Amino acid sequence: MAYSFFHSSRSRRNGALHNLETSIEDQIAALRDELAELTHVLGKTSRHQGEKLRSQASASYEDILGRSEDLLNELQQRYLRGAGEVRNTVRRHPLATVGAAAAFGLLVAMLARR
Repeated sequence: MAYSFFHSSRSRRNGALHNLETSIEDQIAALRDELAELTHVLGKTSRHQGEKLRSQASASYEDILGRSEDLLNELQQRYLRGAGEVRNTVRRHPLATVGAAAAFGLLVAMLARR
């Protein structure tokens, strides 16, 4: 009788251990599933944030590009206006222009000699 008593308590312990192992394995499987879902959600969120940042950067780039084109056009217009004014001044005062050019040439020559 002693053999059957010990045998039944061992089988109960083995059954309890088996149940515990099954429970742990089930919990591990559930954690794996949750981790996979979390990874999927994080990937989706990261992709969404990346697309959002990319569109904001693209809009900023387009804005800066538009502003720089406007600035370039304005500078070109100012340059043309200034060049026209210089041309008109030279036509109105040709001797003064030649004298100013000669004085500038002498000044550059003097500085270059040193």
